Amino acid sequence: MPEETVPTDTTPAPAPAPAGSRSPSSVFGTLGCGCAALVVVPVLALVALLAWVFSGSADIPRAAPEEMADRAFQRSQEAYDVMGFDRTVKPGVEDIGVSTENTLGSDYCYDGGLLGLEDKTVDGAYRMSHRWALDHVPASRAVSGLRRLHRQLKDEGWEVTSYREGGKSRSWDLYVQRDDGAERMSFTWYPDRAYFTGGASVPCAHDPAWRNGDIGPAGDDQRPPALGPAQRT
Repeated sequence: MPEETVPTDTTPAPAPAPAGSRSPSSVFGTLGCGCAALVVVPVLALVALLAWVFSGSADIPRAAPEEMADRAFQRSQEAYDVMGFDRTVKPGVEDIGVSTENTLGSDYCYDGGLLGLEDKTVDGAYRMSHRWALDHVPASRAVSGLRRLHRQLKDEGWEVTSYREGGKSRSWDLYVQRDDGAERMSFTWYPDRAYFTGGASVPCAHDPAWRNGDIGPAGDDQRPPALGPAQRT
């Protein structure tokens, strides 16, 4: 019986790939992963941006206008005490920029939108502020009081964004803030007319009683108590 033979494959074996080169499958796999990354990364960035934009309004606390009005007034009262003023200022104002003043105000809170380019109000959110002013304030009281207030607020952790000692003809100014500007105070003395002004604004809050259709910012009907020297015993 003739001997069986095994067929021999005469096809030459493929040459080994040069060092450092990659097979077609690995190249296409890498390209596939890269394309996927190019799609996923912008999507994740968009999600992060949306979360950052809308977190601002979500973080606004709920508080009644009476509570935030009192907070703004107390900021002014504390500064008034540090300045050492001993007059009592009744609520209201007769002539803005001339007479004494003791008033509360309310404004809308705004949302910049997806790209921060819009100017939309946040439903039910408001920001309370308090303004006060004194006429006939001499330099002997204003200068020492403002310097003392400047030191006091720095010691309490307020960020001084501007402070200017204006001299005899230019105004003296002090501007402070904290919590990234959510809470602010400002003070100015005009030596040419011996007029001193102060103001405080507190962070935005959601009015728990707000309903769809309400007109105007919450708190616009608030009235402050008399502003005067601290009761010393």
